[in-house]
Amino acid sequence: MDEAVEVKVARVHADAQLPTRGSAQAAGWDLYALEDTVVKYRTATLVRTGLHVAIPIGYEGQVRARSSLGKKGLIPPHGIGTIDADYRGELFVMMTWIGEGNSYTITKGERIAQLLITPIPQSVFREVKIEQLGETGRGEGGFGSTGRF
Repeated sequence: MDEAVEVKVARVHADAQLPTRGSAQAAGWDLYALEDTVVKYRTATLVRTGLHVAIPIGYEGQVRARSSLGKKGLIPPHGIGTIDADYRGELFVMMTWIGEGNSYTITKGERIAQLLITPIPQSVFREVKIEQLGETGRGEGGFGSTGRF
């Protein structure tokens, strides 16, 4: 296993909880709600964590849903959120409610999302003619073209 990646984290509120892992092999670190927050039906709501982080250069922080909340109907409306290495503001988790009823109340201290630290390779885009992209078996098949959903 590679050496651990150090992510600096600062609490900017006395009630903020540091990220924790559910097990030694868990991919994500649980993030906690700083305060009670009402998430209305089909409305994007920012949930405070009270944390600021410094993601190392060459990495990103991916904020992902917790499966237990998704099962209830509380999900991030954008799928996966990205924390860039140069962002130093407070860490928020965007959530929306699609479950039964008009709203869901997140309680202070509730685990609301997972944070994964992921390497990002340096990339360069080089414009070429379409013929230079090469052929694949899939070709131009778009959404659902592989027959796997």
